[in-house]
Amino acid sequence: MAHFAEIDENNIVIRIVVISDEEEHRGNEFISQDLGLGGTWLKTSYNTFKGEHKLGGVPYRLNYASPGCMYDPEADAFYHKQPFPSFILDKTTGAWDSPVPKPDDTEEVFYVWNEETISWDAVYFSKPQ
Repeated sequence: MAHFAEIDENNIVIRIVVISDEEEHRGNEFISQDLGLGGTWLKTSYNTFKGEHKLGGVPYRLNYASPGCMYDPEADAFYHKQPFPSFILDKTTGAWDSPVPKPDDTEEVFYVWNEETISWDAVYFSKPQ
């Protein structure tokens, strides 16, 4: 199955449709004309995230598109919404990175981003008995 994202005039993803592999080569034409949905449709890879293909294949447009994502025509990439104003877009992976690295001692600690202090706050929890 092939996945296609519809983008609006501002390059924001509106919706995703799935079509048969037999129509993948003419996806935009098939969806907009044959199915009568109109619009602009771009192929997106279900297995692509942060510039990597989960199954070892070639990553496609950096991220799998979802409604609300932005399409960057210059980079030919989908970017998810910026999670916090301080996060910085890494255009090589399509990921939003925090300005401060997240601590990696997550064995017994869960961290949440604090935009006010631009830091990670630890939320402690105990392991199940």
